[in-house]
Order: sequence, then structure tokens, then C-alpha cells
Amino acid sequence: MHPIIIIVFLPLLAAIVAGLGNKSLGHFGAKVVTTGALFVACALSWPIFLGFLAGTATADVIPLLRWVQSGTMTFDWALRVDTLTAVMLVVVTSVSALVHLYSWGYMAEEPDQPRFFAYLSLFTFAMLMLVTADNLVQMFFGWEGVGLASYLLIGFWFRKPSASAAAIKAFVVNRVGDLGFMLGIFGTFLVFGTVSIPEILAAAPGMAGSTVGFLGYRLDTMTVLCLLLFVGAMGKSAQLGLHTWLPDAMEGPTPVSALIHAATMVTAGVFMVCRLSPMFEAAPVALGFVTFIGASTCFFAATIGCTQWDIKRVIAYSTCSQLGYMFFAAGVGAYGASMFHLFTHAFFKALLFLGAGSVIHAMHHEQDMRYYGALRKEIPVTFWAMTAGTLAITGVGIVDVFGFAGFYSKDAILEAAYASNSQVGSYAFWLGIAAALMTSFYSWRLVFLTFFGKPRWAASEHIQHAVHDAHGHDHTHGTHGHGSEAENAPAQEHSGHEDHGATAEHHVPDAHVSEGTGGYRPHESPIVMLIPLIILSIGAVLAGFVFHHDFVSEGTGKFWMDSLVFAEHLIHEMHAVPTWVKWTPFTVMALGLLTAWYGYIRNTRFPAAFAEQLGPVYTFVYRKWMFDELYHYAFVVPSLWLGRMFWIVGDVGIIDRFGPNGAAWVVSKGSHYAQKVQSGYLYSYALVMLIGLVAAVSWVIA
Repeated sequence: MHPIIIIVFLPLLAAIVAGLGNKSLGHFGAKVVTTGALFVACALSWPIFLGFLAGTATADVIPLLRWVQSGTMTFDWALRVDTLTAVMLVVVTSVSALVHLYSWGYMAEEPDQPRFFAYLSLFTFAMLMLVTADNLVQMFFGWEGVGLASYLLIGFWFRKPSASAAAIKAFVVNRVGDLGFMLGIFGTFLVFGTVSIPEILAAAPGMAGSTVGFLGYRLDTMTVLCLLLFVGAMGKSAQLGLHTWLPDAMEGPTPVSALIHAATMVTAGVFMVCRLSPMFEAAPVALGFVTFIGASTCFFAATIGCTQWDIKRVIAYSTCSQLGYMFFAAGVGAYGASMFHLFTHAFFKALLFLGAGSVIHAMHHEQDMRYYGALRKEIPVTFWAMTAGTLAITGVGIVDVFGFAGFYSKDAILEAAYASNSQVGSYAFWLGIAAALMTSFYSWRLVFLTFFGKPRWAASEHIQHAVHDAHGHDHTHGTHGHGSEAENAPAQEHSGHEDHGATAEHHVPDAHVSEGTGGYRPHESPIVMLIPLIILSIGAVLAGFVFHHDFVSEGTGKFWMDSLVFAEHLIHEMHAVPTWVKWTPFTVMALGLLTAWYGYIRNTRFPAAFAEQLGPVYTFVYRKWMFDELYHYAFVVPSLWLGRMFWIVGDVGIIDRFGPNGAAWVVSKGSHYAQKVQSGYLYSYALVMLIGLVAAVSWVIA
């Protein structure tokens, strides 16, 4: 049996066992089955990746069964293994295995652990099906599978209204993108006559310049197909316009945030664009659009990350921004750099999310950074792990010497954008530089607010509950966003103090939060939560340094082995960019670090004063560029009005009135008048019979 079959289907088997076994299997049994399955899958994935890295492995397709045979549409269920798949295998299985292990500690007090671990494994199986797909329908199966699993995981605490709403929002927004993806698949089959990915990619260059009828116009065939496919990527990877579900997904447990945002669901769009890169290469207009959307998302999300107080939302908007980098790298033709950033991002973003979970665990589920401070001595392992993740995401390093993971991948993307010598490439380069500045600022802002300064724990409502618990006071968490049942309270998360009103949003912690510990001492996380942090820290430190030669250096086309379009000339031009281009990312990183240090360590009154000066601009950014409000009035309100009209006028006023209710009224009135005929007198019945006889004779004579 080929190892890829075990890698893909073992998580599914574990999900079925844990899900159906549930309470009869027990918490421990469910955790052992699912976590063990993922570590086995991870152990089998790394040799495949290292084989392609060493040049000893070859691309292969493993057929499983004949899936569809309908007219001219015929395809098998098959698993494709090539370099692109191998990269995704190690990313997905490694992060998922560590998230499973981490969840042993983080979800220890959760009463529904078997269900949670079954959902995690199901999610992983769906993602593995997506990245091993050999045809577009199979890819769509995995695509929808991760959408379903993410809905289940985000809404895991379904008794909490905000979690249920966030799950529905993620599901609905992704359906919008998936409609475009479906239309792209339909159009691709119409044009190429097949859904087989290898056959489509082989024929794609020959379709360049052809036209197709679409919406009454003759348009470039490949442009239409690629734009439709990219709409699906925009939804799944939370690009500008279809991004609104991503921050709200923080309502799920923190391990879910790490799994969704680091290596799986949100990177599916990037993977799809790279997998279908020959199609996109035949559509320059579509590539320009990909670059524009990616660069705009990169900048847009970074601005919002600078203003948020919820520790998980800061990292969520960071994910959105980093995905923008990956897309505009693909847009300028640097698919290898895009996948390299996906690879390194998986390590440091999973590390940051799990580190944030460790902080939240230590602070009794408090997520507002304004109530942190001075935690580096209380939770030192978490502090150093998150510092490593911050060094990686901000791109700390020295050119041609050594750098953390993000230094190599992000710099490669910016150099590729500059080297593309196009207007949209220049747009992406400068917005990427601005986003790098803000990334450094909000990342170090998070570190300084969380681990430095004076303790500001006393004012936290969650910490007060912890203190009361320690003194034996009886209370529940039901009124604080943890769900309606007290039994779920210990493991539930509060979404943070997201909206503190107009007066709070303009202040820094020291301006409105009293200092002190309130008698509470944070505690380091258990060892099962710290082990994943340590392993991911190693990846955040070394992944870029160890692998950058294989991913984005000259001659690495042999590594990719035609699994994506690899432009050697672009790699050469990237290395030949001016020195100032190479040093600009480091410069803005240092500037962001110094700004965060000055505002949150040296002069803590400066951020409040600066926000006050910005006034409505700050409020606009803090309110996430008003996208939620815009969509509410543009789509939600009209949809509710239309729904009420269909309900009140259509359903009640027309269908019910003239349908079942009308029929019932006719029967009722008929029965009422028929009752009057039933007098009980013989002559009345004789009269009725005579009238009926006369009517019948008259009908016959006529």
C-alpha cells in the first residue's frame, strides 16, 4: 500500500472512530486515536517531502476507483503526489498533529472532547483530499469538506450565540466564493472537455488568446476561467471583499484558529492558484487582478491589525495580510516564493496562535491585551516561543548571513514584485513594504503589551472570576460570553473586549486600566501545550534558512519538477535587484519595532494621543474599514426585507390564503351551508331529490 493512502485516509478513520465512539470511547481514547493517527500521517509525509528535496522521488498518481462515468465526463478518484503535494503534506500533517497534541491540554476541561478531536481529524482529511486531488471535482470535494469542517469547528461552542453566528458567517461567505469556483470548474470542463488537472494544464497554453461567450460578450477564455476560479480562492483565503469571516472565526477554540489560519483552510486558495499556474500564465489580465487583490489585502489587513486589542484578532488580521503576500507573489509569477511563504508561514503563524492560546490559558481566558502586561517572567516558555514567532513574521535577519523564517520568504516575494518590472508589480512592492512596516509594529505591539510593562490584570473581569474562584466564591461564566451552561464554562473562551465603545478605543492600557495583579498569578501551560510551541519555534527559526535554497534559488526548477510554473529568469532578476530593495524590508522592520517600543514601553501615552489626532481615520480603521456595516446595509438588510415580503405577502398573503387556508375556508363554509339542508324532514329530502332529478334531465335534454 502506498504511504499516501495511509496519510490521507488515516485521519478520516480516526475521525469516524472518535465521532461514533464519542462518550463510549472516552476522552482519552478519542485523543489517543486521533492524535496517534495524525502523528503517523506526519511521520509518513516527511520522507516523501525529503525525497523530492533530495531529487530521488518522482511524481506519481495512485488511482483508487472509477468515480464518475457520465457521457464524456469520466474520471477516477486518484491521489496525486508531486513536489507541490509533498510540501502541502508536511505542512498540513505537521501543524495538525501538533494542534491535536496541544489540544490535550487546552481542551482538558471540555466535556465534548471526542467530538472536538473528531472534527479536527475530519478537517485534516478534507484538506489532504484537496491537496492530493488529480482532478477538479476531487479538489472541489476537499474544498467543500474543509468548509463544512470549519463550520463545525468555529461553531464548536454552539451554545454561545457569537460562535454560532461566526460559524454561519464563515459558511455563507465561503459559499459566495465557492459559487465562483464552481462556475470556473463548469467553464473549464466546457472549454477543455475534461476535469483532469494534468490534461487541463497541458492544454492551457494552447488556449491563450481564444475567446468564449460569457454574459453576452466575447471575452478571453482563460481570463474568464481564471477569474472565476480565483473568486473561489478569495473566499477560502479571505482576500479583500470576502475576508469578513476570518476575524469572526476567532470565536472557535484557539487550536481551531491555529489549524484554520496557519496551514490548512486559508492556504487552500494559494495552493489552488499555484496548482493551476499554467492556466493563470495563459491569462495575464487574471494574474494582474490576483496581484492587485493580494497587495490590497496585504495592506488593508495590516492597517486593521495595528488597532485591535483582542490578541487573537491581531493574529487573525496578520494571517489575512500574509495571505495577501502569497497571492501577489503568485500574481507576478513567483509561484515558488508564494509556496515558500506558505511553508514558512505555517510554522510561525501556528506558533503565534498556539502561543496566544497559552497566554489566554494563563490569563483565565482573557483575550484583551489591555489587561495583560509583565507576563514574560510568569510564563517564560510561552514568552520565548512567541518572541521566536514574532522574529519570524517580522522578517528579522541580515542579508546573506542569517534570518528567521519570514525573512527569506517575505523578502523573496518583495524582490519578485520589484523584479517583475510591471505597474501592478510596483504597486504590490510598495504596498508590501508598507505592510511589512505595520506587521513589525503590530507584532511587537502585541509582545510589549502582553509580556512587558506593569501587570494590568486586576481590572480584567475574567481575572476577577479567577480570584473569586480561588477564594471559594460561587459563580458561573454564563453571563460573560462562555455559553449558557456552567458545565462548559471552564473551557469556553471569551471573544475579548472587542467593542469597548467609542471612549475606550482611543486609549492605551495605561490610560484607563488600573495596574496591579489583583491577587492573581498567571501560570505556565502544561507540558503537552509547551511541546508543540517548542517544536514550532524550531521551525520558525530555521525553516527559512534551511530550505530557501531549494524553494527560491536559481536552479530549483528541478525541485518543483513541473508541479508548478517556475520562471528561472525571474529568480535571476530577483537576485539582481538593487541593494536598497534588499535592505528596505529590514529597515521598515526595524522602524516598526522602534515605533512599537516607543509607544508601548518608553512613552505609553503616545498611542492614545496619536489615535486622538487621527480621530475619524483611526475609528474607520478600528471598525475594520466598515466592511461589516457596509455588507449589513447592502446585503443583510435587503435580504431580510425581501424575506419578510416573501413571508408575509407571498407565503401568508397568497399561498396560505388561496392554498391550504383557502381550501379549508371553502370546506368550512360548504359544510356550514350543507348543514342547513340536513333538516331531518322527509319532504325536504324529497324536494332536494326532485331538484336533482330535474337538473339531471335538463342536462340530458340540453
